[in-house]
Amino acid sequence: MTEKPQGAEPGDDSAAEEAVIKAAEEAAAGGDSAGDDTAKRELAERTADLQRLQAEYQNYRKRVERDRLTVREIAVSNILESLIPVLDDIGRAREHGEVTGGFKSVAESLETVVAKLGLQQFGKEGEPFDPTMHEALMHSYSSDVTEDTCVQILQPGYRIGERIIRPAMVAVAEPQPGTQTTAGPDAESAKSEESDKADGGADS
Repeated sequence: MTEKPQGAEPGDDSAAEEAVIKAAEEAAAGGDSAGDDTAKRELAERTADLQRLQAEYQNYRKRVERDRLTVREIAVSNILESLIPVLDDIGRAREHGEVTGGFKSVAESLETVVAKLGLQQFGKEGEPFDPTMHEALMHSYSSDVTEDTCVQILQPGYRIGERIIRPAMVAVAEPQPGTQTTAGPDAESAKSEESDKADGGADS
C-alpha cells in the first residue's frame, strides 16, 4: 500500500488557502477595529453614568448628614431652652447663698453638662450695650460712661454657638447729656486751626 506523502492532501491548492486565510485575517482585523470604537464609546458612556451616580450619591450622603446634624441641634436646643428656667433658679439661689451641700453638687453638675452641650451664658456689668444681645429693661444717665453701657445684669442671656437663645436683660446707662467726650482727630484738627488763626491775628 502506497503511503500518502506528508503535507498537503492531494488536490489541495496551497496558494488558494493562503489567500483565503489572508482575507479572513483582514476581515477580522477590520471588524475588531469597528468593535473597538463601539466598545470605547460604550465604556465612555458607562464611565460618565457611573461618575454621575457617584456624584449624586455623595450629594445625598452630605444632605443626609447635614439634615441629621440639624435635627440633633434642634433637639439639643429645645432641651437646653427648657432647662434655662432651672438655671435661673440656681442663679437666684446662689445669690442668696442657698446653693450649698448636695444641692451645690447637683447645680454644678447640671451647669457643666449644659456647657458641654454648647449652652453659653453671657452678660456682664460694664460691657457695651448691644441691642442684638441685650434687652434694656431700665435706663439712666451717668457721667461715668462714654457710651451706652450695661450697668446691671437683671437676667443673664444664653446662646448656643452664634444663635441667641435668650437676650440678657440689663439696665443701661447713657453718657450724661453735655458730658465732654474724648476729643477725636477732627476735634484736635479744629482746635489746631483755631490756634493757628489766633497766632496769625496776634502777629498782624
